[in-house]
Amino acid sequence: MSPIYSLKDLILYFLKLGTVGFGGPAALISYMHRDLVEDRLWISEQDYKEGLALAQLAPGPLAAQLAIYLGYVNYRVLGATLVGLAFVLPSFIMVVALGYIYTLYGGLSWIQAVFYGISAAVIGIIAMSSYKLVTKSIGKDYFLWMIFGLTALFTIYTESESVWLFLIGGIAYMIYKNPPKFTKINTIVPLGLGLLGASTSETDTLVKIALFFAKAGAFVFGSGLAIVPFLYSGVVKDYHWLNEKQFMDAVAVAMITPGPVVITVAFIGYLVLGFKGAVVAALATFLPCYLLTILPAPYFKKYGNLPRIKSFVSGITAAAVGAISGAVIILAKRSLLDINTIIIALLTMFLLWKYKKLQEPVIIIGAALVGYFLRFFHI
Repeated sequence: MSPIYSLKDLILYFLKLGTVGFGGPAALISYMHRDLVEDRLWISEQDYKEGLALAQLAPGPLAAQLAIYLGYVNYRVLGATLVGLAFVLPSFIMVVALGYIYTLYGGLSWIQAVFYGISAAVIGIIAMSSYKLVTKSIGKDYFLWMIFGLTALFTIYTESESVWLFLIGGIAYMIYKNPPKFTKINTIVPLGLGLLGASTSETDTLVKIALFFAKAGAFVFGSGLAIVPFLYSGVVKDYHWLNEKQFMDAVAVAMITPGPVVITVAFIGYLVLGFKGAVVAALATFLPCYLLTILPAPYFKKYGNLPRIKSFVSGITAAAVGAISGAVIILAKRSLLDINTIIIALLTMFLLWKYKKLQEPVIIIGAALVGYFLRFFHI
C-alpha cells in the first residue's frame, strides 16, 4: 500500500518543525504524534510506537532519531537521510548565527533576561506534552503505569536515564502479556557500539572535536537534554574549550532556538573553532544516532507486528514516557527559580489546555518579552 503523502511533503513538514518546534524532546515527539499520527494520518500508531521505542533504545537525541525513523517508514534510507537533515538544518543555521553574534560582541548579555521567561514557558510546554504522551501511551493498564512510575522515580532520583530500565520494562511487559511456554524468545536489543574512540596521539583540534562529539552522540542515551552533563564534563573540565559561563550560554541558546536541544553542540563547536568546528561537532554528534536508527529499522518493520514484539515496544514506550516525565521535574527544579517563573510556567500550561490550537512559538515569544520586561524593571 502506497503512502498518502510524498517524501517532499514529509521533508517540508520536518523543515517546518525544525524551524518553529520549541519545547525540547518531549514537546517535539508530541508534535510529531499530534501532526503525523492524529491529524494527517500519515504515520500509523504502531509505526510511531516502534520508532519511539527504537529511539529510546539507541543512544543519541530522542527527537532526531524518531524523525529519522519516521522518514524511514515509507521512504527507507533516502527518506531517513533527507528528513533528518531537514529537521536539524534550521536550528543549526540559527545556532551558528548566534555563535557568530556571540563571538563578535563578546557575549549575549540580553539572553539571560530573555531566557528567564522562555525557560519557564518551556517547562510548561514540556509538562503539557508529557501529560498528553502519558494519556495516549499508557491508558488504564496498571502494569504500564508501574513501569512508568518506576522509571520516572529513577530519573528524578538519579537525574539520569538508564537504557537497562527501558529494556527491563519492555521484557517485563512482554512476559506479562505473553507468558513464555518454555520456548526461546527473541527480542530486539540495541546494537553494541565499540567502533568509536579517541587516540591519545591525536593533537589536531578538529579531530579532537570529531572524536569527542561522536562519543557523545554514540554513548549518551535518552533525550537531547541528557547530553548536557556529558558535554559539561568534556568541554569545560577535560578540554577547557569553554568556561562555565560560555557553556551555560550555549545551553541557553539551544533552549531558545527551535528543533533538537542537542544542537547546542554546534554552538560549542563554533566557539571552539568557528564554522568548521560547528559543522564537525554537529556531524559527529548526529552520525551515530543516524546509523543506529536506520540499521535496526528493517528488523523493527519486519517483526514489529508480532504479539511479543508489540508488548515489548509498549513496555519500552511506558518507560520512555516515564523518563521524559521525570526529566520535566528535574528541569522544573532548575528553571523555576521564583514566583515569576512559576506563574509563567503555570500560565503556559493553562493556555495550552484552554486553547488547543494556540501555537507554541507564540507562547515562546510572549514569554521572552515578559522575561525581558521583568528583568529590565527588576521585578
